[in-house]
Amino acid sequence: MNTTPPPAAAKTLADPDTPFAVVDVHRALHNIERLAGRADRLGVTLRPHIKTAKSLDVAALMHGGAPCPVTVSTLAEAEAFADGGYTDITYAVGIDPHKLTRVIALLRRGVTLRVLLDSREQAAFVTDAAREAGLAIPAQIEIDCDGHRGGLKADASELTDIGRILHEAGCLDGVLTHAGESYFAYTPEDQRLAAKNERDTAVTAAKRLRAAGLPVHTVSVGSTPTAFAAEDLTGVSELRAGNYVFFDLVMAGLDVCRVEDLALSVVVTVIGHRPEYGWILTDGGWMAMSRDRGTATQAQDQGYGLVLDLAGNPIPNLIMSAASQEHGTLTTRDGADLPDLPVGTRLRILPNHACATAAQHGGYHVIDSTQPTDEAHVIQANWERVTGW
Repeated sequence: MNTTPPPAAAKTLADPDTPFAVVDVHRALHNIERLAGRADRLGVTLRPHIKTAKSLDVAALMHGGAPCPVTVSTLAEAEAFADGGYTDITYAVGIDPHKLTRVIALLRRGVTLRVLLDSREQAAFVTDAAREAGLAIPAQIEIDCDGHRGGLKADASELTDIGRILHEAGCLDGVLTHAGESYFAYTPEDQRLAAKNERDTAVTAAKRLRAAGLPVHTVSVGSTPTAFAAEDLTGVSELRAGNYVFFDLVMAGLDVCRVEDLALSVVVTVIGHRPEYGWILTDGGWMAMSRDRGTATQAQDQGYGLVLDLAGNPIPNLIMSAASQEHGTLTTRDGADLPDLPVGTRLRILPNHACATAAQHGGYHVIDSTQPTDEAHVIQANWERVTGW
């Protein structure tokens, strides 16, 4: 008598409770390889920004499974990736004094953790902490290339003063800039000009520091749109980008990628209908998708996301047009008749902003879209986000 239990049936996207996040590993690998090839051709180190996925499993796709240089947005990310064996990390958010204890703890573990600053005040408390700890805290000076956020202008009078404060304590590493306004560069020419300006601004700042006798080891630039638009990165040492791993509807709206390249989606279930309003209701609201409405300023407003069937085929003209905390509202773009989607039907939503949507979930169910399917992809693996929600 054969007592061997039968093999468990493979789980598919029809099995887990909704809503949940899905990563298509085939698309993610294609996106990763695309930017890696560009970085090689441009002659710069690629330093991926892992704030999008916050996942050691996703990061392992980027460099053949070996730790590579990464960028983080929080010290929790830095600590989690250090625990995962990553030792070359840039913390690309302006530093404040109370975080330096954690920075120093990582440095003592052998992690090269660079901090970011743009003021004499920050430079002073970083160098004071470095001297007290008896070690260098590598610091980059943030340069403002487009007025998007923080940073010094490349011609700011205090640039060399800050550089000298850092250098005298052995802390000056280089300069960093981010072309955040490139997310509103709607033509290829605008994106090319944004990339050129990003490079020129960072290189100008580095030249000023060097002319003052100060060493500049790192000249760091990057955003996903400019990473794909840059034609010449002479004078730049590294390129940063993060969104490119998953891509999203904002990037597709900028023609940085195709909708078919989007690797992240959210599975939801139809839970009701309001035909008098032209609504289909799902169990995936802004807690599943985020409140991001980044396509609202683009030529094609995608609401809160585009709707696919469970196999990944677009449902023509159907978008997630509204969201409350746990409810999503689907409507047709032109007010046409709704498709027949009974209660219990599972759907996938492509997000406006991959970083914001991923942040709503504790992990990812992984599929491979190259595998044939009639209805629901088989779940290949489950990946955790290392820093939780």
